[in-house]
Amino acid sequence: MKATIYRYLTVLFVCLASLSVNAQKKRIKLSGFYLQWGYNSESYTRSNIHFKMGNGDHFTIHKAVAHDKGDFDAIYKKPTEISIPQYNYRIGFYLNKKHSKAIELNFDHAKYVVTDGQTVHVTGMIDGKYVNGDSTLNPDTFLHFEHTDGANWLHLNYVSQHILLMTASRSRPLVTGVWKLGAGINIPRTDFTWRGDRLNNNFHVAGYNISAEAGLRLYVFPRLFFELTGKTGFVKYVNALANTTENKGNRVTHSFGYLETIATLGYEINF
Repeated sequence: MKATIYRYLTVLFVCLASLSVNAQKKRIKLSGFYLQWGYNSESYTRSNIHFKMGNGDHFTIHKAVAHDKGDFDAIYKKPTEISIPQYNYRIGFYLNKKHSKAIELNFDHAKYVVTDGQTVHVTGMIDGKYVNGDSTLNPDTFLHFEHTDGANWLHLNYVSQHILLMTASRSRPLVTGVWKLGAGINIPRTDFTWRGDRLNNNFHVAGYNISAEAGLRLYVFPRLFFELTGKTGFVKYVNALANTTENKGNRVTHSFGYLETIATLGYEINF
């Protein structure tokens, strides 16, 4: 992952530290933290994608269909390269001894691909002429658009956890329910092809996201847990393309909703 993303992670870690200080001032004692790693699958709503080209053309493709790109076969084909599939990681801090409340740093490496070969309605200005009609998406004759080096949603979650089932000895939780609310920024690397001319753009802050998530945790051992959740959210890309020499002044804006299934393995450390 590029150093740019790590800079944004550093900023959010500072925010978490600030939250921790404020929590302690309010006599909320941090009681531990947890780490999670796992993988995800998405489905997306249709999106109106607005293109503003450096040559002055501007147009919109309406209700474009997109899909994810799991690449889950890499888990067994290239087991050492764990970041090839669509992955998630979380770092959470418990705010009370019951572990019923937490603040969580969340990163979703999701992939978003506008499906080639589909027919979309196009309006706007292309080659200096007004257009209002249907066109087929093709990278050689028209365009291709994707966030596959990551749509990359980085945000903070508020987490609530409730015990649903205890072990037979009632010594510890066995199954808990969790729900999360979050918001943050998008740091994509967008791949855009215009009439055969491909641009694999740079990582940059491109917009914002909000989300809600709920699911179950199974505590396999006292500190080791498996978490399965469903997530939904809204993502807005104010400009999906960074302003670089290679980009030639092109801009892309769009937004969409999504449904996400996430499976992660986690480990808790108590203070």
